[in-house]
Amino acid sequence: MSGGVRGALAKARYYVREFSGEAAYDRYVAHARSHDPDAEVMTRRAFERARTDAREGDPRGGFRCC
Repeated sequence: MSGGVRGALAKARYYVREFSGEAAYDRYVAHARSHDPDAEVMTRRAFERARTDAREGDPRGGFRCC
C-alpha cells in the first residue's frame, strides 16, 4: 500500500475509534497505569458499565428516553 492510502486508513480508524468510544478504554488504561503501575484496572466490560451508569445518572443530559 502506498503511504497516502495507509495514512488515510489510519485517520479513518482513528475517527471511527473516537466516534464509537472504543478509544476511551485505552485512554483510561494508559492513565491508570501512568499514575499507579501496580493498580488493578477495570476490565473493558466493567469500564463500559461504569461509563454507562455515570451517563444515565447525570441529570444534565445523560441518556433519556423522552
